[in-house]
Amino acid sequence: MTSPARTGSSEAAPEPAEEAGLPPVLRDAGLVFWDFDGVVKDSVEVKSDGFRWIVRGADDSIGNRVQRHHEANGGISRFEKIPLYLSWAGMSSDAAAVRRACAEFSRFVVDAVIDSPWVPGVRDYLVENRGNQVFILVTATPADEIGWILERLDLLPCFSEVHGAPMAKADAVSETLARHLFEPDQSVFIGDSESDHRAATSNSVPFLLRLHRFNDDLIEVLDVPSFSELSYG
Repeated sequence: MTSPARTGSSEAAPEPAEEAGLPPVLRDAGLVFWDFDGVVKDSVEVKSDGFRWIVRGADDSIGNRVQRHHEANGGISRFEKIPLYLSWAGMSSDAAAVRRACAEFSRFVVDAVIDSPWVPGVRDYLVENRGNQVFILVTATPADEIGWILERLDLLPCFSEVHGAPMAKADAVSETLARHLFEPDQSVFIGDSESDHRAATSNSVPFLLRLHRFNDDLIEVLDVPSFSELSYG
């Protein structure tokens, strides 16, 4: 699903090699794909709290298992995660139960996402460079929900397109490249998870990893440039 844009923690993050300035892979791109949670807003932990809330009646061990899974799989849609988490908790995971849980999760997290901290430097970069590069948001958050969040944050004018669930990220990247007539090596995907990396590499798009305390192990797994704060000027 594509929504056309309309005009108008206390623990320190790891220090990556690219921190001295703007990563060249971003600076040189004409087309930039952005994930949202953990890349634009530091909202990964907010989503963890929401998933734990869904299974709040289960033992703490289940809540801990849910949190670990979510934080290791940040780019996967709630529509895949919630049925799994309900089953782990011994709760009904039929279609009606999943719909109720998804609605409850959305009510729990939306305001908290809006109020969560910005990833340092990202908002300024989006606002100041929206006329210099084409920005595309690609997220596992439902399309209508992320559209509303962006509107509340006054970020919709920054993005040429907004893609959310149920569209797969890899499909969004592929279709956008064709529509905007960019070659993959003229673009970059900024994400914070292995699923983001797969969406990029399956389309031969360079990947830029945003590091935070929930994914610092990925720097050992993925041979890609990275940053924790976006500094430029």
